Order: sequence, then C-alpha cells, then structure tokens
Amino acid sequence: MSDDSIQTELERLRAENAALKARTTRGVSLKVSEKGGVSVYGLGRFPVTLYKEQWARLLDMADDIRAFLAEHDAELKAKEPR
Repeated sequence: MSDDSIQTELERLRAENAALKARTTRGVSLKVSEKGGVSVYGLGRFPVTLYKEQWARLLDMADDIRAFLAEHDAELKAKEPR
C-alpha cells in the first residue's frame, strides 16, 4: 500500500470511529421487548427490563427510593461521568 492509500484509510477509519462514538451517546431510550416488557436503554451496559406492573410498583416507590438515596448518600458510590 502506498502512503496516500494508508493515509486515506486512516482518515476513513477515524471518521467512522467518531460516528460510532457519537451514536452511542444518544441518551436514555425506551423500547417494548419481545416478551412485552419495557426496556430502558442507556443506563448501563445492559438494558433494564421490567413488565408494566413492575414499573408501576417501582414508580410508586419513587419518593421512598429518593429518601433512601439521601439517607445513605455517604455509603453510596457515584459513577464518574465520561
């Protein structure tokens, strides 16, 4: 391969890499899973999937969860932003 073709390929790969990185930082999204659950993507490596009844119970506990987080703040770790 010539220097020009290597340089061209390198630039193409850099552009492709940048496009892939931009696509992965799109935030949180919701989808209906194959089994009829609700999946939340973008919180971690894997989606969080629960059935609608489970989501309703969890959302009903929102105030309790916030209070628990505040009460145990010193014990909890936070993931550092990228």
